[in-house]
Order: sequence, then C-alpha cells, then structure tokens
Amino acid sequence: MSETKLTAETRTEFGKGAARRIRREHKVPAVLYGHGTDPVHITLPGHDTMLALKHGGTNALLAIDVDGKETLVLPKQVQRHPVKGELEHLDLLIVRRGEKVVVEVPVHVVGEAASETLVTVDHATLSVEAEATHIPDFFEVSVEGAEAGTQILAKDVELPSGSALMTDAEALVVNVSAAPTAEEVEAELADAEAEAGIEHEASDKELEAEAAAEGESSTDSGDAAEGSTEE
Repeated sequence: MSETKLTAETRTEFGKGAARRIRREHKVPAVLYGHGTDPVHITLPGHDTMLALKHGGTNALLAIDVDGKETLVLPKQVQRHPVKGELEHLDLLIVRRGEKVVVEVPVHVVGEAASETLVTVDHATLSVEAEATHIPDFFEVSVEGAEAGTQILAKDVELPSGSALMTDAEALVVNVSAAPTAEEVEAELADAEAEAGIEHEASDKELEAEAAAEGESSTDSGDAAEGSTEE
C-alpha cells in the first residue's frame, strides 16, 4: 500500500469552538501520537484527507508533512458527522517503515453460490499482523458455485506474504446455507410480528373469504334445521 502525502499545519487552539472554526475553513482537526512522542495537534486539508481515506479505507497509510518533517501514520479513530458524514476529527497513530502493526482488514465476498442458497458473512473483517507499509486493502473470498453446507473459516482465507492471521483460525467467515422457502419466510415474519404485538387489518380478499365462509356456514345450518323439521 503506497502512502498518500498530506501537508498539515500545527494548531494551538483547542475546544469545540476552535474545531468548528477549523471545519468552516474546510479543514480537519487531528492529533498525531505514538512511539513515546508527545501528541502533536494539527489541521489537515479536508477534501484531500477525505479522498485519502476513501481511497485507502480504514487502513489508509498517510505521510503527514508538518513544518517540512514527514511522519508516517495510520488512522486510529475517525470521527464523522452523524448526518452529513463529513470528517470531524482524526486520531493518527505514528508508525515506522518495516514496523509490524495489527489491523482489521475487510473481507470481500465474490462469485455466485449455487442456486437456492443463502450466503452470510459472519466476519466482515479479519485481524492480521502486517508491515505498516504493506497492509492488504482487503481479503477476497470466492463462493462461486458453493453448495449449501459450505463453510469458509479464517484459516481458509489466503493471506499475502508477510501477513499473519490474528483472528481465531477456526472462526467462521462465510457460511453457505439452504435458502429459506417463501412459506418459511412468511411464517418467521408472522411469528416476529406476533411477538412484537403487531396486528394487521384484514384485506378485502380476506374479508370476502370470511363472509363467504360465514354464508356457507349459515346455509349448512339452515339445511340441517330444515331436514330436522321434515323428520
């Protein structure tokens, strides 16, 4: 993974008011820490930082230039606006070339399983130890043609050279099971609604069927009564 270079500015103002002012200038407040150094508070260019995180994902490797000194970092915590999704603050962990770090790497499922099957992902990420400059972007897991009953464990996922699996080797990553029938889905939905106390008004068709059934019942009762009188 190649690093993305970003030029930062040191900051001396702190607090919510200062952070709002920084964001109004389309910048992002951040802090650099790690390797026993004192935290360094900086501001980053908002648009460029957003693109770097979008391209590199949660393990984007960033080369931060502060006053002409370059520092290699990984995003440790990314805070976003809950509605707009804009970057609000970054905690950046200082790393060194050749250093090994433990990170969570996404799992991407590809391919089409056999017909009438359901593919579920039990582990969307795998924890691995890798060199800071060689963190995998993702792990690809193929379910092409997989039949019901197929299970892919963490130990089955192919890792690139230099990466070591930290997740339990027996952990279930992808499970391929028989797809439920429409009747089973409807039954499960009905049970869930009943447990939640949800009641539905009868549809026109259901009301018509009910009325017809009541009519037939009344006719049968009338016939039975008439037969009894004749006797």
